[in-house]
Amino acid sequence: MTSVTLIAFAAVAFIGIATPGPTVLLALTNGSRYGIRRALPGMVGAVLSDFVLIGAVALGLGALLAASEFWFSVVKWLGAAYLAFLGIQMLRSTGSLGRTLDDMQAADRKTSQAIFSKSLLVAVTNPKGYLFFSAFLPQFIDPAAPQTQQYALLALVFAAIDFLVMFGYAALGSQAARMLKTSGAAWLDRVCGGALLALAGSLAFYRRAAN
Repeated sequence: MTSVTLIAFAAVAFIGIATPGPTVLLALTNGSRYGIRRALPGMVGAVLSDFVLIGAVALGLGALLAASEFWFSVVKWLGAAYLAFLGIQMLRSTGSLGRTLDDMQAADRKTSQAIFSKSLLVAVTNPKGYLFFSAFLPQFIDPAAPQTQQYALLALVFAAIDFLVMFGYAALGSQAARMLKTSGAAWLDRVCGGALLALAGSLAFYRRAAN
């Protein structure tokens, strides 16, 4: 794999990652709610999901979802339901900036686990991710060379870009939260929650390309 191929892959990957989606909205919300440090587990969850999705595509799961209406529907409805659940939670938010430091410290471990799980589950239950990687990655794979190493390299590059983008969105959310009062933070949660519900709706109506 040449450096030109990697640069082209990185450029396209950056555009795809930076385009607002569920994990981006979660990073933005986590940054506004908890600050950058506490948002880090969500970034780790997003990065881990990259390896899960790319590994699954390398093993043929993406092709299975593209070929099987049943399994595609299973993953699609699980993902739509989870996005809707998160969206409703955010819509019911009353803001988090009013929480005391002691409360934040007491809930820190539980919050970190929840943030990590949300980001990971949102990504791995989205069939669009598997189909995207199934169509995207082979364009940069040399079929004449060992493919395992190539998939691993692309996964590392994609994960690194994903982390940087998620960090940027979390930082943006953190800065926005500092300029907002508690009521403003609640409205930010609601805007992101409404966006997640919209994404859940779009996923529910999403169809395989073959259809």
